[in-house]
Amino acid sequence: MPRMPTPSRRFAMAVLLSILLPAGPARSMETTGLVVLMRHAQAPGTGDPPGFRLEDCATQRNLSDGGRAQAGRIGDRLRQLGIREARVLSSRWCRCLDTARLLDLGPVAGLPALDSFFGQAEDAKGQTAGLRQFLADLPRDGAPVILVTHQVNITALTGIFPASGEAILLRANGTPTPDLLDRLAD
Repeated sequence: MPRMPTPSRRFAMAVLLSILLPAGPARSMETTGLVVLMRHAQAPGTGDPPGFRLEDCATQRNLSDGGRAQAGRIGDRLRQLGIREARVLSSRWCRCLDTARLLDLGPVAGLPALDSFFGQAEDAKGQTAGLRQFLADLPRDGAPVILVTHQVNITALTGIFPASGEAILLRANGTPTPDLLDRLAD
């Protein structure tokens, strides 16, 4: 009869499995109605420099080399979940557009409701309401949607303070508050 592992062996096996198995959600998941709400990848600093212009990336805070690599890794993780192609929408800030493109999961379009309102608290309520309406209009049986935005937008919408490059996995449910499924960090 096989021996039961001792508590120390069970602990060692648990540690080994936690190292060998990927972190985060299961390797594959149902992607119908999936909404990936993601903070842009690593971009050093906070906010934007004084006088930044939306149409000029040289005046904005941009992704670091590490941020570009991080965006590629997150794209790989999303493919592991089963997303092969998605509708990809982004804030019009360069660090978000670059993150969205580096995910390599579909053509990227700007969506003003995802633009940052950092330092412009008066815009938060209206912009968040617009994003909630966008989410309510998503079909429950639709293809995956990836939304790349900023920490302030995600926190206003969900109450979650995401790390750079972190994704909040939601499921469209026909309401302004999609079901929270999981969090996916780099």
